[in-house]
Amino acid sequence: MKILDKDLKHGRITVVPEFLDDFWTLYNIIQRGDVAYARTTREVRLGERYEKPEKGKRISVVLGLRVERVFWDRSLNRLRVHGIVCDAPEDIGALGSHHTLNITLNMPLTIVKDRWLDYHIEQLERAMSRRVTPIIIASIDDEGYCIAILRGFGVDIMLEEQISLPGKRMEGERQKTLIEMFKSVSKALGELVDSMDGSIVIVGLGFIKDEFIKFLMESAPNIYEKVIDIKNVNSAGKAGIYEAMRSGVLVKALKHARVFEEASAVEEVLKRLGMGRGNVAYGLSEVKRAALLGAVEEILVTDEKLRESSEEEMSVLESLLRDVEDKGGKVRIISVEHEAGAKLRSLGGVAALLRFPIN
Repeated sequence: MKILDKDLKHGRITVVPEFLDDFWTLYNIIQRGDVAYARTTREVRLGERYEKPEKGKRISVVLGLRVERVFWDRSLNRLRVHGIVCDAPEDIGALGSHHTLNITLNMPLTIVKDRWLDYHIEQLERAMSRRVTPIIIASIDDEGYCIAILRGFGVDIMLEEQISLPGKRMEGERQKTLIEMFKSVSKALGELVDSMDGSIVIVGLGFIKDEFIKFLMESAPNIYEKVIDIKNVNSAGKAGIYEAMRSGVLVKALKHARVFEEASAVEEVLKRLGMGRGNVAYGLSEVKRAALLGAVEEILVTDEKLRESSEEEMSVLESLLRDVEDKGGKVRIISVEHEAGAKLRSLGGVAALLRFPIN
């Protein structure tokens, strides 16, 4: 992410998204009621007011929208900002009409807020300071395999396939089936490595994982060179990938990934809940009560909660976040794209780690 201009006095920041992870950051920063400016195209009808208009002409123009909703189109790698035009050249007659800004990589975008909170700025600066290199995770065992990409915002499951492995008495058929699976996994990993600058982590059960590593060393050394970690897990397929993230066996590979930090924070919430010492709160009303007492050290909110709350609930939530920041607390946004976000969602989408216990 590039920050081209920052004028907090007037609530304006202009950014340029450079990587796919930047869309996740903007998706969570741009909120209903903000004003967003970007270059777009707009159909303009030619002709005088009382004349029969000629065929519309599409022109390039910078528009300002009062944001109503934001949609992240991951299939086309773009952010769609929908709202009502509040700033536009007078001669195109766009004021008050609906429009959608399609934000793509390397496209300048200006965001105007009544107030930028610390966590907004922190997310932008974090996106500006580093790019999270995608990590390719392959989970493999005798039931099949799953391949996923771990990005800064969560996990993308790319491929999952189950196999029926013959019994040990049919050693020839068994080995043939394994080799075919290894070839399929190797091919998929090779295509992903070629399309992105990412590293590979292999997780799995027992000897199948080890046999696959041996296969890569002998048959696909270029892919084996990209393997940065090999770990054991107890689950297969997609569940194995989530187990690896949850259990901490990927600490080495994920130490710079935001998703790992988010998972660790949510696990701390669950750990404290299990201990029952009163130094954690969850649900909007309980967290709000803790904030009023100045007890909130860190508040965790799902990105979904920020986007999909009603206007009334959003007003309460924004007031809560400001209160936490004003009292020295930290705000952490948790993506629902991974397992930790789903766990926080089950707690109402809001939880807080407390400085001291409350009854």
